[in-house]
Amino acid sequence: MRLADDEKAMRDGAEGPAVAAAMNLLVRYGEALGAEHLCDTRNVAGTMTQPSPVKERLVREGGWPKAFSVINLDSDAEFEIPHMRVPTCQLQHGFSDDALGVAPYPASMVDLQADAESFYGAHGVNILATCTPYQVGNLPVRGEHCAWMESSAVVYANSVLGARTNCEGTASTGAASLTGKIPCWGNHLAENRHGTHLIEAEVPVEGFLDWGMFGYFVGDLVQENRPVVTGSLAQPDLTDLKHFGAATASSGGVELFHLPGITPEASTVEQAFGGPPPHRLVYGARERRETYELLNSQGSSSDVDFVLLGCPHASIDQVARAARALEGRTLTAELWIMTPRALRTVADRNGYTEIIHRAGGRVLTDSCPAMSKSAPEGTRVFATDSAKQAHYLPAILGIEAWFGTLEECVDAAVTGTWRGELR
Repeated sequence: MRLADDEKAMRDGAEGPAVAAAMNLLVRYGEALGAEHLCDTRNVAGTMTQPSPVKERLVREGGWPKAFSVINLDSDAEFEIPHMRVPTCQLQHGFSDDALGVAPYPASMVDLQADAESFYGAHGVNILATCTPYQVGNLPVRGEHCAWMESSAVVYANSVLGARTNCEGTASTGAASLTGKIPCWGNHLAENRHGTHLIEAEVPVEGFLDWGMFGYFVGDLVQENRPVVTGSLAQPDLTDLKHFGAATASSGGVELFHLPGITPEASTVEQAFGGPPPHRLVYGARERRETYELLNSQGSSSDVDFVLLGCPHASIDQVARAARALEGRTLTAELWIMTPRALRTVADRNGYTEIIHRAGGRVLTDSCPAMSKSAPEGTRVFATDSAKQAHYLPAILGIEAWFGTLEECVDAAVTGTWRGELR
């Protein structure tokens, strides 16, 4: 790769051994990807504080500097870690202390995470602790080069915000945080941001359930390509687009989509493709029904033990909607609502948390059952309004899944029975 003078200086140790190790990693990474150069970034989102047995061992051996060196810089050298060079945030990680006594999650991991937050917070990492950093302050602008992890965050940043990031990893984000650099390839390049497939919805797509199903269909169809979606689409809001993008990234590997007239890089279909569009593919009544059945193919027992809402992490409007659905009711199954800690504070002030807790539900922060591999003890069957969690959690925890609306999920939590159906 061609390195600028400041990049050569970092590689050669002008800013210390940790930065040199970071630049060495980025050069190796970029060359493996075929990148010709690095680009500047001032926005990094990674998972430095997420606890694990490996980190626990490394911290015992040499403290958090050693853990960062090995895991985030791919280096066995021991050196002090400087303050992050560019704004960096922590995405979702392990369960926090609000899950103690609720989730079967080791208290030692909660303590390890708290220790990590102290270390990394002092080194310039903003502990947002959410897969939706754009909901709580990290909102990159159109055209801004970022280095983000987490598939649902990446597809939202690229598509809805028009920022530019590939789906990065633990090491590349760690290196980017110390250098302000990331290999310039993939979604960073304008020529790689045009659409590849045109999908037209011939049935109405309106509301959270349908945006999730449509996204799941689109991702499965295009895999890692860049869909352009049109048709009978209602005006989406933040939660619809969050849900749609997360579903495309789960069933496929979508990092960028275009909704002409909605997303910022495509006023028209022609602009989305950079020229004439290809042959259209159709999402109709049959495809809608098949997608719903696919998402519900992992459930056989209608006896629901656990209901999960908030994946990607719930917006404050979603928490409010759940509170309204739960008011005056009593749960028989476990109900967890996952949301960013900053929005949990808003929910507390608005009285939503009290309503949810009074019904027997929980508002939890920082993580999710898939990320922390933890569900209520004895869970065999769960229900969710998230296509992403319906896709992942059965494989991660070996449990059955039902997918439906928020209201159907709340009904299952109240009755202990799944009664959802496609309307």
